[in-house]
Amino acid sequence: MAAAAAAAVGGQQPSQPELPASGLALDKAATAAHLKAALSRPDNRAGAEELQALLERVLSAERPLAAAAGGEDAAAAGGGGGPGAAEEEALEWCKCLLAGGGGYDEFCAAVRAYDPAALCGLVWTANFVAYRCRTCGISPCMSLCAECFHQGDHTGHDFNMFRSQAGGACDCGDSNVMRESGFCKRHQIKSSSNIPCVPKDLLMMSEFVLPRFIFCLIQYLREGYNEPAADGPSEKDLNKVLQLLEPQISFLEDLTKMGGAMRSVLTQVLTNQQNYKDLTSGLGENACVKKSHEKYLIALKSSGLTYPEDKLVYGVQEPSAGTSSLAVQGFVGATGTLGQVDSSDEDDQDGSQGLGKRKRVKLSSGTKDQSIMDVLKHKSFLEELLFWTIKYEFPQKMVTFLLNMLPDQEYKVAFTKTFVQHYAFIMKTLKKSHESDTMSNRIVHISVQLFSNEELARQVTEECQLLDIMVTVLLYMMESCLIKSELQDEENSLHVVVNCGEALLKNNTYWPLVSDFINILSHQSVAKRFLEDHGLLVTWMNFVSFFQGMNLNKRELNEHVEFESQTYYAAFAAELEACAQPMWGLLSHCKVRETQEYTRNVVRYCLEALQDWFDAINFVDEPAPNQVTFHLPLHRYYAMFLSKAVKCQELDLDSVLPDQEMLMKLMIHPLQIQASLAEIHSNMWVRNGLQIKGQAMTYVQSHFCNSMIDPDIYLLQVCASRLDPDYFISSVFERFKVVDLLTMASQHQNTVLDAEHERSMLEGALTFLVILLSLRLHLGMSDDEILRAEMVAQLCMNDRTHSSLLDLIPENPNPKSGIIPGSYSFESVLSAVADFKAPVFEPGGSMQQGMYTPKAEVWDQEFDPVMVILRTVYRRDVQSAMDRYTAFLKQSGKFPGNPWPPYKKRTSLHPSYKGLMRLLHCKTLHIVLFTLLYKILMDHQNLSEHVLCMVLYLIELGLENSAEEESDEEASVGGPERCHDSWFPGSNLVSNMRHFINYVRVRVPETAPEVKRDSPASTSSDNLGSLQNSGTAQVFSLVAERRKKFQEIINRSSSEANQVVRPKTSSKWSAPGSAPQLTTAILEIKESILSLLIKLHHKLSGKQNSYYPPWLDDIEILIQPEIPKYSHGDGITAVERILLKAASQSRMNKRIIEEICRKVTPPVPPKKVTAAEKKTLDKEERRQKARERQQKLLAEFASRQKSFMETAMDVDSPENDIPMEITTAEPQVSEAVYDCVICGQSGPSSEDRPTGLVVLLQASSVLGQCRDNVEPKKLPITEEEQIYPWDTCAAVHDVRLSLLQRYFKDSSCLLAVSIGWEGGVYVQTCGHTLHIDCHKSYMESLRNDQVLQGFSVDKGEFTCPLCRQFANSVLPCYPGSNVENNPWQRPSNKSIQDLIQEVEELQGRPGAFPVSISSETNLSKEMESVMKDIKNTTQKKYRDYSKTPGSPDNDFLFMYSVARTNLELELIHRGGNLCSGGASTAGKRSCLNQLFHVLALHMRLYSIDSEYNPWRKLTQLEEMNPQLGYEEQQPEVPILYHDVTSLLLIQILMMPQPLRKDHFTCIVKVLFTLLYTQALAALSVKCSEEDRSAWKHAGALKKSTCDAEKSYEVLLSFVISELFKGKLYHEEGTQECAMVNSIAWSPESMEKYLQDFCLPFLRITSLLQHHLFGEDLPSCQEEEEFSVLASCLGLLPTFYQTEHPFISASCLDWPVPAFDIITQWCFEIKSFTERHAEQGKALLIQESKWKLPHLLQLPENYNTIFQYYHRKTCSVCTKVPKDPAVCLVCGTFVCLKGLCCKQQSYCECVLHSQNCGAGTGIFLLINASVIIIIRGHRFCLWGSVYLDAHGEEDRDLRRGKPLYICKERYKVLEQQWISHTFDHINKRWGPHYNGL
Repeated sequence: MAAAAAAAVGGQQPSQPELPASGLALDKAATAAHLKAALSRPDNRAGAEELQALLERVLSAERPLAAAAGGEDAAAAGGGGGPGAAEEEALEWCKCLLAGGGGYDEFCAAVRAYDPAALCGLVWTANFVAYRCRTCGISPCMSLCAECFHQGDHTGHDFNMFRSQAGGACDCGDSNVMRESGFCKRHQIKSSSNIPCVPKDLLMMSEFVLPRFIFCLIQYLREGYNEPAADGPSEKDLNKVLQLLEPQISFLEDLTKMGGAMRSVLTQVLTNQQNYKDLTSGLGENACVKKSHEKYLIALKSSGLTYPEDKLVYGVQEPSAGTSSLAVQGFVGATGTLGQVDSSDEDDQDGSQGLGKRKRVKLSSGTKDQSIMDVLKHKSFLEELLFWTIKYEFPQKMVTFLLNMLPDQEYKVAFTKTFVQHYAFIMKTLKKSHESDTMSNRIVHISVQLFSNEELARQVTEECQLLDIMVTVLLYMMESCLIKSELQDEENSLHVVVNCGEALLKNNTYWPLVSDFINILSHQSVAKRFLEDHGLLVTWMNFVSFFQGMNLNKRELNEHVEFESQTYYAAFAAELEACAQPMWGLLSHCKVRETQEYTRNVVRYCLEALQDWFDAINFVDEPAPNQVTFHLPLHRYYAMFLSKAVKCQELDLDSVLPDQEMLMKLMIHPLQIQASLAEIHSNMWVRNGLQIKGQAMTYVQSHFCNSMIDPDIYLLQVCASRLDPDYFISSVFERFKVVDLLTMASQHQNTVLDAEHERSMLEGALTFLVILLSLRLHLGMSDDEILRAEMVAQLCMNDRTHSSLLDLIPENPNPKSGIIPGSYSFESVLSAVADFKAPVFEPGGSMQQGMYTPKAEVWDQEFDPVMVILRTVYRRDVQSAMDRYTAFLKQSGKFPGNPWPPYKKRTSLHPSYKGLMRLLHCKTLHIVLFTLLYKILMDHQNLSEHVLCMVLYLIELGLENSAEEESDEEASVGGPERCHDSWFPGSNLVSNMRHFINYVRVRVPETAPEVKRDSPASTSSDNLGSLQNSGTAQVFSLVAERRKKFQEIINRSSSEANQVVRPKTSSKWSAPGSAPQLTTAILEIKESILSLLIKLHHKLSGKQNSYYPPWLDDIEILIQPEIPKYSHGDGITAVERILLKAASQSRMNKRIIEEICRKVTPPVPPKKVTAAEKKTLDKEERRQKARERQQKLLAEFASRQKSFMETAMDVDSPENDIPMEITTAEPQVSEAVYDCVICGQSGPSSEDRPTGLVVLLQASSVLGQCRDNVEPKKLPITEEEQIYPWDTCAAVHDVRLSLLQRYFKDSSCLLAVSIGWEGGVYVQTCGHTLHIDCHKSYMESLRNDQVLQGFSVDKGEFTCPLCRQFANSVLPCYPGSNVENNPWQRPSNKSIQDLIQEVEELQGRPGAFPVSISSETNLSKEMESVMKDIKNTTQKKYRDYSKTPGSPDNDFLFMYSVARTNLELELIHRGGNLCSGGASTAGKRSCLNQLFHVLALHMRLYSIDSEYNPWRKLTQLEEMNPQLGYEEQQPEVPILYHDVTSLLLIQILMMPQPLRKDHFTCIVKVLFTLLYTQALAALSVKCSEEDRSAWKHAGALKKSTCDAEKSYEVLLSFVISELFKGKLYHEEGTQECAMVNSIAWSPESMEKYLQDFCLPFLRITSLLQHHLFGEDLPSCQEEEEFSVLASCLGLLPTFYQTEHPFISASCLDWPVPAFDIITQWCFEIKSFTERHAEQGKALLIQESKWKLPHLLQLPENYNTIFQYYHRKTCSVCTKVPKDPAVCLVCGTFVCLKGLCCKQQSYCECVLHSQNCGAGTGIFLLINASVIIIIRGHRFCLWGSVYLDAHGEEDRDLRRGKPLYICKERYKVLEQQWISHTFDHINKRWGPHYNGL
């Protein structure tokens, strides 16, 4: 559409001549200045008209569509060139006019100066990071922008950072929403006095221009909106219009940001009714305006809204003309009649009132006030703007503009009223929208700003009937998706419920409206109006009843349901949000006595609604079988208001309770839910699919339980306390379908339950009774006690983190209720019941979080199994709590065995609920308890320990709550004839316990054993008695009892009620003919509850007469029966506790117990074992044996594994490592023996069947990260801080190599240094060996195994078959001798000259290998393939350094560098020095020996040119040829520039293996002389001119002394004089002198320098010697490391002992006269330095003191990182990344998963991990605070090193609490990086496919 042609200046040419653009701008300014002057005159009519004419032209909205369509005349626009240009032009004009001729920017600045910015009001959209401080907030929705938050003082407050879901605005400065103490420095209230008055002429132009501008915008909106043909305008069209309007709306937005002065002008413009009328009425002669007005009317009509004609008079008249007047007529609240109205909602296609079909049902209320739903009249720009904003489905830009205006108070009121006026329209648009989610967010973005403010909400409620509108709109919204309820009476039900499958509920579309409603109910003044208004309450109950009984479940009895519906999510969400939360909101205002009236109102209308509901579903007295709904919001409203009334308002409970009949009805459905829960857990609903389990779990889950199960149980408690107890108890057992089970007979028939479900249903029924009778949540516990009980229950199940506790403790969902999570009471209760376990870090273990665990006294006194059962979502949690309880008792020595759940004393009952205890004292319950005890004793089937436990619990509860002490004990012994009709004499449990029951008549199947036993032939003396007594045998039928009671209540008047028993139940379910005939038998029982208990004690303890009354020894026990001895224990303890309590309550009981104990109980007859049982016993025995065998095997395996674990797994603890003995210790065995972990055979490694070590090869750049300073670099957190990599080890080595390559021969350069600082190959092993052929078949099997492992078999990856450590290659073990091979070790007495000769000969002998390479053995093949693996481990760029690609020197260099890398890394793992000595941590797992063999084998394939063997240069004098240096080709690298350690490795790897010890020592001695000379040369370069000449002379004097060759002064002086000949020292710049001169060299500091220079070489050499010859490293102090290593290497003569300080020069052993060879070496340099003195000097000084590598140092507080990086732009793509990450090794900022920075299919993180870490990357994800590790082609989430105050991670920053660095965790991360153990320690790896 055509916002475009905005400036097609009225179709005419502009009045000025066409000028070039710049001229035009000038001209605009002039026009504007002229107009401003004209308007400033007192008589400004002419100016005004002129301005109007100009604006008409500039802002004309004619032919916009043509322009949008690119019509021909669009080009005539003022600026020419298409629609965009025209639009620009219009905006330019406006800016010029506003500024009145001045510059627009200056104008902006001028206006800003008058901003009384007391409010921040910054508006943000979704995903913005904002803050919320609960300490400062008055409204729970309060939020602050980051800037205001950091500028304010919130130390110690309860705040968090959050990512905005829907958008929001900053409340800083608004004292209605937050306390002033939290305002930031900018918005601490300024008094308006110091803001100067706005000069009139500054904004004068704005007042004229803006109305036209806004009108123009509205015209565009009208034009652009085309009423859709079918179902709403396509998103595309709307978006197109909005895109064109973007600049205009942005312009308005910029205006709002100019501050208060401009906002008030805008407010005037937007709310002024006169302006609106003049411009938009469409009555004028302007055709364009007319057309636009017509489009507006069409749009209104199509929205189902009528435009009331102006002639009507409106009921509500506004006091001030400035604000809008609302089109609302008197509202009548009554709704809900069934009728039909023609509603204009497109959604209701179903016009007929199709009640029979499962169709939508339409409720329609003729009485509902149409004015709320269908009438809209716009009287100002603001109103119409909002209308279009809604029509266009809340475009973000418009929303932001409307919200940016809110700091203006007058606007805020006007806008709120407008919003309320459009509320119904918003609802209709929302329902139709395709993008309801986005739209919901935007609506809430607006409404939360308006309704969080109590003052405003109250005003709108009073003036605009806000509550009426909201309730009506909600009701109307839900009416569109009603269906007929199928609960109870399907055919004749009149009840309608919402259909949870509708999009409206499924997508939570109602959420914005409900959330507004909850928001306004949180204001006391508004809630009070609601609670006082009867009409509203009726309407609201009507609304709630739509949810009553929704999502009905019907139990599938035949086959599994085909399609599992997931509607239950919608149903639970709807009940919680639409019913429960408003209820909590209302309850929070009913806290005091004065609010009694409100409660009475709610309860009254609630009961009425319930009565209507019962009538509508045709409910009589029986719930329909096999149906359950979890949704009874009306019951729950009723229950919660009752609870509140008793708890807080001191209302008399009976005054708000209905009659008995209603109570009976009320209890049915909640009880049905409890029974169904048991059925679901017994798997009776399994055919309904998983979703039914989901419902059962959601019902008790922490966010729902206090709005669902708690009210239900409370309501049942209330009913139980008021109804007849026998009726209630029998109802319970009937609901749970276990009536038939409660018989004395050993067999019975259950008509309604399968046998396999009986046990769990009986457990369910008893558990429910226990919960019902012991739960006190609403019966007298205070809030703090509740909180404590909840917390203890959660902590007993498992240790919990702070955040999960907050989540699991059901808090009152309404935020104003006072129990706020994290509030003071929460923290204080937590510290009272729990101990904090700080996070533990086992290196290599899992990362723990900080946990809370119950204190010992909590286990001892407060563990409450009942509460745990009530709160567990998963049944396993109950078991977990019991296991933890058991562990506590064992540990504290309180009870060794398997304890039963402890019995816990309860809080006292509130007097109103005393009736509840009558349940414990009713005959029905006592009969049930007696029957169950008897059945358990007789071992009847289907009873469990759990049943017994619950039975005893109930008996104990009864004893604890017995009514009164028996007054007249003897009375109860009266004649037996009084109680012949019933089982027990009275109803008090205490006396009933001792009542003996002799005979019981039972109905049993004919097959039952009881029938056969009573054969007439029996002639026992008893026989006669039993027949006489048969009349008094007890008969008991629960169902009949219950029916009788029910009839009594219903037909109180009729006297013959007792005879009427409707046999309704039995006929319903039993299938005729299926059951065997029932017959009556009489059982002889002769037991009382007490006697059963005592026998039970014998049975449980397994001993005869095990019970001995304790009071016989200590009579005191009876007086104070609370004895800790009995508080924990098993069933035996429980029985003893009960008997003790029974005895202490009544003397009679005590006497009877003693009597029973005196009679010796006859032994229980042994059971006869039937054949079938015998068979099962045999089976059991066989199983048992098999099990034992398996245990034995497992144990053996475990111990093997354990011993292996001890030797192999530990990564960083040197103490407990025993080197793995690869051989036995006898010296005569020379061949090493290896175990193959696959085939289990042991044997040597041979050439045709080699054994190999399991190894992991990985490229590593850890060495390259060493720097020369100890302090690690800090992660940059400001723009100034940057990290430059040029001081790293890798960079320095790179520079050195390229410098050498510039001046010397390439092949010799490649022998003078080592590579592998970056991308070096590190080899590590777990120490296990396997045959290489076994390994190949193992790999084959892995390849065929389809289960995808976390590694890629194709890349050769596997896990060690024994220890499961990750590996990717096998390193062949070289056959032959072991390390401790004696003949080679013996020191020979050859002179050094002879040895030098031998070394040279051995090196010259190519292939002097026992294995000749020519014959291709398996071993040599394997060696080659492993070498290939090693090469392929690292990237090509880290292997090829030569100028001629593929030269053999390259491979040579690479191979000895691999050895170097592994030695250097081992040194780092030892902490950078060898002071600790001993076998290394890697000692038993080192594979260096095998690696050396492989490397040596390959090195010897390359022979060095014999005329250039460095060995000769080191050991022989050659005649000097002065012409040598000036040949054409580049010279060799002078020997003084060689890296000595590299030379060492080359020499050793060129020797035949195994090497002789004396040859090794010889090589070391020779190389040490070179090293020492290099040290002296470097020292001479470092010192100043004067020092040099002084030393030169001092040394020259001593040259003739005897040990001159071992004196560093002499040697130094000689080196200086030799180097002097070249021009090395001549060109010293002054600046360098200045730098070095500061050091004054003393003999000590020189000695230290020389030692430090040589130490790295000595360390590497000692390590090498340790690995090659198996010698232990001595430990020492740091200062004596040099001398110890030197003597260990044989450089120091062993007898060397000296008092005077040790001198490094004494280690020298020159093979040829020192001065000659030094001269020769220096001569090589001379020719070079004459030409390149600077480089010559640089090459001499080698930096050898590298410190250990570290990761970057991180700041203490995570917020510092987050604030800097989450808005930082990426340097590659210059966008702010969606997932920013930063490398913790080098600090590079990267886009995780960003496609913007992808290169050749590699995303940036993967690419960086290859460049920075040769395949290993450690990244901190900024938005998640988590660290991610990339290793090659896999990645894993490592965890976070930032924890909150409670020691928890906050992944994805969901909680937004402040996070602090956890140094231990960071250390663990760094340790894993340095030791290359990421692969072994972290378990959850996945492939990243280069997409990170």
